[in-house]
Amino acid sequence: PTPRVTTDTVLRLAAALELIQSCALIHDDVMDGSLLRRGRSALHADFAARYPDTRPRGRGAPFGTSAAILAGNLALSWADDIVTELLPPPGVADAVLRLWRTMRTEMVAGQYLDLHAQHTGAGSTARALRIACLKSALYTVERPLALGAALAGADPTTTDSLCSAGRCAGMAFQLRDDLLGVFGDPAHTGKPSGDDIREGKITYLLAIARVRADAAGDRAASALLREAPGDPDLSPPDVERVRAALESTGARTVVEAAIEQLAADSARHLAGIPLDPVVRRRLGAMLRSAAGARNTTPTTPPCS
Repeated sequence: PTPRVTTDTVLRLAAALELIQSCALIHDDVMDGSLLRRGRSALHADFAARYPDTRPRGRGAPFGTSAAILAGNLALSWADDIVTELLPPPGVADAVLRLWRTMRTEMVAGQYLDLHAQHTGAGSTARALRIACLKSALYTVERPLALGAALAGADPTTTDSLCSAGRCAGMAFQLRDDLLGVFGDPAHTGKPSGDDIREGKITYLLAIARVRADAAGDRAASALLREAPGDPDLSPPDVERVRAALESTGARTVVEAAIEQLAADSARHLAGIPLDPVVRRRLGAMLRSAAGARNTTPTTPPCS
């Protein structure tokens, strides 16, 4: 029989996942220059407010930025420490470490591609989806499920189905987050609406809008969608013009439909796994919550 993994091991791995996500969010806010996170000051902004720069800085980064980078590095180091000190059975430990290293690399690769796209303006729909997958879907949902499956000693078929369900839900989560970054109510999202536009985020929403504007021969919308994103000083009326273009091109509707389909695909993958009814219900609820979709009825072949 396969040796059992203790509850303590599972909880420690969950804590490591929380820490690596903290690292990702802290560094993401620094790179994006975001001042708010979940309705409160982002860590670098909080450091800056607590310790204002009163002396000439020379060439170094501001204190708040530097301190936040160190805090994110510390969170990542602690996460790695926890994972390397886990005591699951030998075969399970190897699988967990392999998945952890892969997830860590994917997370950094996704962040780099996101930065590169903002810097160069390169933004095909395929590239936008690749960034969403690497930067969010994998480490937020799919890899944690894979890690849990490894701890449980799940067979390859079950693991593959869980990963597919997680990837679809994770992609839906990121597409929903992209919509909220443009159209969301700051009172509910905890961050200013329109920041993604000012930062020049090459999201699937923006990439689809550009494609549809070009296909429709809408030169005004096409020019706006290429020139306005990435301007940190974009006025509120100009942000509204971009929002209107995202609506008029049908991009918002396309993304909403994609979220529903991804959520349905996630449910389909989960339905094919032999699980205890209570586990299925709770896991299904978690995936639906992550996807943020209204309907999970499968309609077309599942995502890969």
